[in-house]
Amino acid sequence: FNFWLTGVKVSEFSIATTTQFYNPITRSWATDLLERMGLPTHILPEIVPSGTVLGGLLSYIRDDVGLKSTQVIAPTCHDTASAVAAVPARGKDWLYISSGTWSLMGVEIEKPVINERSLEMNFTNEGGYGGTIRFLKNIMGLWLVQESRRTWAKAGEDYSYPELTEMAAGAQPFKAFVDPDHKVFLPPGDMPTRIREFCLKTGQPAPQSKGEIIRCALESLALKYRWTMECLEELLDRQFEVIHVVGGGSRNELLCQFTADATGKMVLAGPSEATAIGNIMVQALAQGHVTSHQEAREVVRRSFELRCYEPGERAGWDEAYDRFLKIIEMEVDLDL
Repeated sequence: FNFWLTGVKVSEFSIATTTQFYNPITRSWATDLLERMGLPTHILPEIVPSGTVLGGLLSYIRDDVGLKSTQVIAPTCHDTASAVAAVPARGKDWLYISSGTWSLMGVEIEKPVINERSLEMNFTNEGGYGGTIRFLKNIMGLWLVQESRRTWAKAGEDYSYPELTEMAAGAQPFKAFVDPDHKVFLPPGDMPTRIREFCLKTGQPAPQSKGEIIRCALESLALKYRWTMECLEELLDRQFEVIHVVGGGSRNELLCQFTADATGKMVLAGPSEATAIGNIMVQALAQGHVTSHQEAREVVRRSFELRCYEPGERAGWDEAYDRFLKIIEMEVDLDL
């Protein structure tokens, strides 16, 4: 999009790292590999850092909109990278979850982690602001809830998300779990039926009411967060104290509390519009309005309400996690 505004052909770092054309070790295009595959490499543009000033608008755009002196800045162009740039964190012992239809859970590090174990666990190394690496895992997020709501709405039962969350809060805890990342949940369609079938095929009681179905989805997601956190702690040989939840899912108070309870970590939720805020903060950094990324994060912290969720009683969640681990180990043998 920056090209259509300026005519400048570049690829911003966070976008380049997600193309599968990028070598995270050399921090350049993987031209040797691409040439061996017979792919043209001359079309690949220069990779520029987040916050690069690209110049003014093309003349016909400038004249049409009347923005004579506007400078176009390449922000952290990948949406999740922009959201992570806005995480209002302090120190280094924190994880993030960019929570929405998908959940992207990871950590900000200096160098990529590339080994057989990270490959087996399906973690990725993607670029972030300041040349950092977002070492993360893609997890199915609130898609299960969204598709359940859509299914009920088609049947004439149109509930709001707060109404569904309230139903879930009143439902029986720990009745049954699903692996949110199982392939059966990926297509759109009748999600409540698939959740019930998954539970039955894994030897669990099927959730019946709408509240039970939503609670099953939210508890399962929180338990998958714990599994992902433990994978990160193993791969990086370090412990984390805080989980920052940003994006639209940060508004789901029940999921945030479940996340704190399941992981045993303090959860700080907000801001919900982190991607847009990260874009703004990178532009502010590029223009010198703030002097460091940490200062930008402090600006975000002071500008938006953060909700804190402390972990509660762990015993029930620990037992639930043991059951959940058995469920996801069974996933390989399921063909729903």
